[in-house]
Amino acid sequence: MARIAVIGAGMGAMAAAARLAVAGHRVTVYERGETYGGAVGRFERGGFVFDTGPGLLQLPAVWRDVFVKTGREPLEECVELVQVDPAARHLFADGSAVTLPNASRAGVVDALDAALGGGAGERWGAFMDRARIAWDRTRRPLLEEPLPEDVSPLARDPYPALRSGLLRRTAETVDEVGRRELRDPRLAALLGSYALTHGFDPRTAPASAAVLPYMEQTFGSWYVRGGMRELARAVYERCLARKVEFAFGAEVVAVSEKEGRACGLELADGRSVECDQVVAGVPLPSIGWPRAEQGAGALVVFLALRGGRPADTVHRTVVHGDGDALPMVTVERPDDPGTVPDAGHEAVRLVAPGAGEALVDQAVAAAEAAVPGLRSRVLWQEATVTGAARGPA
Repeated sequence: MARIAVIGAGMGAMAAAARLAVAGHRVTVYERGETYGGAVGRFERGGFVFDTGPGLLQLPAVWRDVFVKTGREPLEECVELVQVDPAARHLFADGSAVTLPNASRAGVVDALDAALGGGAGERWGAFMDRARIAWDRTRRPLLEEPLPEDVSPLARDPYPALRSGLLRRTAETVDEVGRRELRDPRLAALLGSYALTHGFDPRTAPASAAVLPYMEQTFGSWYVRGGMRELARAVYERCLARKVEFAFGAEVVAVSEKEGRACGLELADGRSVECDQVVAGVPLPSIGWPRAEQGAGALVVFLALRGGRPADTVHRTVVHGDGDALPMVTVERPDDPGTVPDAGHEAVRLVAPGAGEALVDQAVAAAEAAVPGLRSRVLWQEATVTGAARGPA
């Protein structure tokens, strides 16, 4: 049995801690904050509840696997998952709109053809075939297998090149894929919205980000009843059940080494921790691991509204802008009694790429396209800026 120190109490770190504990190791998690979950947080006020991080779950099979292999209770006995259908409604700057079904590539193609015409669905379907190739090339090495010692092949963008005349020319960015391959500003905006949702600029995000719409349209999107924080709670409780220990308010500033191996931690308060192995759930520049490049900042607006949620409301609406200042606003309206004080109110969350309180009014104004009469219904609003736009987990 090894003494293992896990740095950070984010979702991935907690999942690793639970798996290690089941394997018979003594595991302690060191988290600089005062709670678990990392970006998966919660904001509460006056009976209203909002996610502060990702609002939807994709690839629930990953979490099902974690729960199956760390205890008797499967994921669905620990949280309630609700498939979001339709997956999203998109409102474009030219006034056109399309509603996309959940987990149905054929349904998406049909919806795009009907709403946008001009072979839009056919072009999107061909793009999704290329996105599938990128997914197939990355799924096993990134999600299902230990990283190989030589990771250099993973540096090559897996998105396939299209033939242009006698040559094959590879699109390098999401924006380039949209312009060259989709050839419709609305389809390009649709593709770009997936990058923006996950905190990336389509003009610089690699073409392989095509896997983002592929995952959503192939495997679906899911809402965790009560908000994504409920999933974080379930993972935390699974760790406790497996005897994982947590030290909150314990910031790690360095990893101690002996004979080329990690042997302990140095904490910000001066304490030293001995261990046999270290698992880092966060970047550690102190030992030469570069901090991951952050995506674009995101403005998140919490809206407490008078009046209940209409029965035919779409969970997620993406309002596409026509400029760089506010390229899109995602409007989330969960059908969840646990997020409101009573049936006479509605909790709405807006997420927009960018930072700055100056964007709040613009975001609320844009969201009125999805929620008619929005501003007249506002009881109160709160806004915050996160380090990156928060998409599905």
